Amino acid sequence: MHPRIPSPAILRQTPSKLPEAVEAALACAREHEDLGAYLTLLEERAREQAAQVVARVNAGERLPLAGYLVAVKDNIAIKDVPLTCGSKILDHHPSVFTATAVERLERAGAVIIGKTNLDEFAMGSSTENSALKQTLHPRDISRVPGGSSGGSAVALAIGSCHAALGSETGGSVRQPAAFCGVCGLKPTYGRISRYGLVAFGSSLDQIAPFASTCEELYPVLCAMSGADPRDATSASAPVPSSQKLTEPDRKLRIGVLRDYLEHESLAPDIASASRDAIERLRSDGHELIDLHLPVLSYSIPVYYIVATAEASSNLARFDGVRYGFRHPEADELSQVYDLSRGGGFGPEVRRRIMMGTYVLSAGYYDAYYNTALKVRRVIADALLDALSRVDVILTPTTPSTAFKIGEKVDDPVAMYLSDVFTVPANLAGVPALSVPWSDDSNGLPIGLQLIGKSFEEEFLLRSGMILERLRPTT
Repeated sequence: MHPRIPSPAILRQTPSKLPEAVEAALACAREHEDLGAYLTLLEERAREQAAQVVARVNAGERLPLAGYLVAVKDNIAIKDVPLTCGSKILDHHPSVFTATAVERLERAGAVIIGKTNLDEFAMGSSTENSALKQTLHPRDISRVPGGSSGGSAVALAIGSCHAALGSETGGSVRQPAAFCGVCGLKPTYGRISRYGLVAFGSSLDQIAPFASTCEELYPVLCAMSGADPRDATSASAPVPSSQKLTEPDRKLRIGVLRDYLEHESLAPDIASASRDAIERLRSDGHELIDLHLPVLSYSIPVYYIVATAEASSNLARFDGVRYGFRHPEADELSQVYDLSRGGGFGPEVRRRIMMGTYVLSAGYYDAYYNTALKVRRVIADALLDALSRVDVILTPTTPSTAFKIGEKVDDPVAMYLSDVFTVPANLAGVPALSVPWSDDSNGLPIGLQLIGKSFEEEFLLRSGMILERLRPTT
């Protein structure tokens, strides 16, 4: 691996080294080009931003993200930069505006290094569904990095940035974070503006950050958080404001989801790592409380009804008429729709559009979509009730470590079950964090998940620091 670029703390102390750090980050990205993390490197833009940040700091401006180099998933808009969503239907399509989250990062002093690869329209758990390139695991190129934000996780893991943005609909940041051995935070729904995030499932979608540690995640979260008049779903809840992230000043009540520790798909190495974490937390003085929430077993079917229904509606705009790919052989209006969407969308996106259209269709709406909404409410209520009795909930992040490329491509259900432990937090809208814990017998990272209370991301990250302190050193 390429030597890690200087930390944000070092670059804040010596801002004159920021341009040099940008060159090192770009060199790292190019050196590991074969891993397929980036779709677009913003070389000149990054150099100009670095020079501007140095000038702003020298002029006395206080920039909380001065020294941060950030990669951005390519379903998040940056003006005049391609916004492909990993799809042929938007290949080479430039954005005409910048997402609020990116604007806020840049205003705080961050430098954007490039746009990263993803499963097409963020629909996948392995980044194998990108129409543009394959992204490989940073430790084992025969394996997937997770998805759909696999490119962002790999960009961070190879040391080409300090933080990266992904998007979360059902685990698309936490799952690749666990696979690649980095931290990934899904904020509370509404905490970060979705303006500029290409919609997949609007009641679930969120922009979500990666970083190497909880401490480095925190200022990125703070910079992006807050209400946005351009996003009616953004929340006006107070933005976290502590100057420095520290562990909680008391012992925690930690809920343990026994349903997940006994799940039939849980790999033995991850089960062992989870038990080890529980014992280390107990020895550290924390109270571990068993939770039994059988209703969470319905999370995957509920998610794949709600998410695909919303995807069917959101992706209707990609019709070959207004922008994006238009099939060259389409002469009539019906052909424009049929050939452009059939040729522009990949098989997984087409599958989800058809599933979503089906559950919304006459005769099936009540049986599937309306019922799923009711069960979603039951799942959310159960999770919120459990959180009212504990400080945080501990689970594995994923049932397995990174699997082989092609291993689950022909089995959509097996692929969907990669998110079995992450989806409930999305359905309930609560924050959740994946923290690296240890490695399995193949040397692949294992992540543990903490689920927290709405708008308590600061406390969740502080709790994550406990796991970072207690994790095995070898």
